[in-house]
Amino acid sequence: MSRTGVMICGHGSRDEGACAEFARVVHLIEHALPEHPVAMGYLEFARPIIREGLDALRAQGVDRVLAVPGMLFAAGHVKNDVPSVLNAYAAEHGVRIEMGRDLGIDTKLLAASRDRIAAALEQGESDVGLDETCLVVIGRGTSDSDANGNVAKVARMLWEGVGFAHAEIGYSGVAHPRTEVALERATKLGFRRIIVFPYFLFTGILVRRIYDATDLVAARHPGIDFVKAHYLDDHPLVVASFVERIRGIDAGDVNMNCSLCKYRTQVIGFEGDVGAPQESHHQHVEGIGTQGGHHHHHDHHPHGHGHHHPRRNGAG
Repeated sequence: MSRTGVMICGHGSRDEGACAEFARVVHLIEHALPEHPVAMGYLEFARPIIREGLDALRAQGVDRVLAVPGMLFAAGHVKNDVPSVLNAYAAEHGVRIEMGRDLGIDTKLLAASRDRIAAALEQGESDVGLDETCLVVIGRGTSDSDANGNVAKVARMLWEGVGFAHAEIGYSGVAHPRTEVALERATKLGFRRIIVFPYFLFTGILVRRIYDATDLVAARHPGIDFVKAHYLDDHPLVVASFVERIRGIDAGDVNMNCSLCKYRTQVIGFEGDVGAPQESHHQHVEGIGTQGGHHHHHDHHPHGHGHHHPRRNGAG
């Protein structure tokens, strides 16, 4: 008899705290899906790697896997690296693997973001109102302009939805403006308070750099009240979003934003990426970075020629 399991594919981090937070969310997902065995694995820097998580599911008699990326947006890791690992595993072991879409821009995640921001404001001692507050949303930053644009959309929706006077965006790396530049820009706008929200799932060196940059800029501008909000982490609505993506696979809700994918269509500045081979570039860092394991990238268009993704009607 066929048995279906769930695989949560994380990015991976050398930071033990980030891995512990990811494992905690996976445990909450497991609790929410008692009908399925649930496993986790990382693309790089930590164990178990994705293949080891899939091995654990097969050891429990699983021959069909519902896989979802444990990442916010569909950039290179979700579009290329994770599907490549899943396809290779499916072909090698004859397992049917179907991949769900990224978390993306989601009303649940926006509500979770609102809660994190509201909690930070409540803990502050300032009596400054929202009409004198600037929100700065900091994303991870990628070489995929569509994913970077999603950060800007999240910032805009939080700006209007919560009622801030203004919002700015920044990125912790790769894309511009970088965190410190974005914060300095915000200081020139005349607001009495700036709240900094890292739009990240989990902690790690990048989140700490965001908070450190906030402290540096705050020290240069003592007249402005800087507030640091917590990242998304294990908010119940984050877990609910993951569960929704997993259940969405059976419902056929797996389509990502193909119309602006640089691997499918010519996006300004990335014309050379159209049709790039779908392959992982992370074999050399699989499992490297942390000590021991924490036990317990989608039905999308093909990017290259002769490459295919895990799909609803079979893997590989």
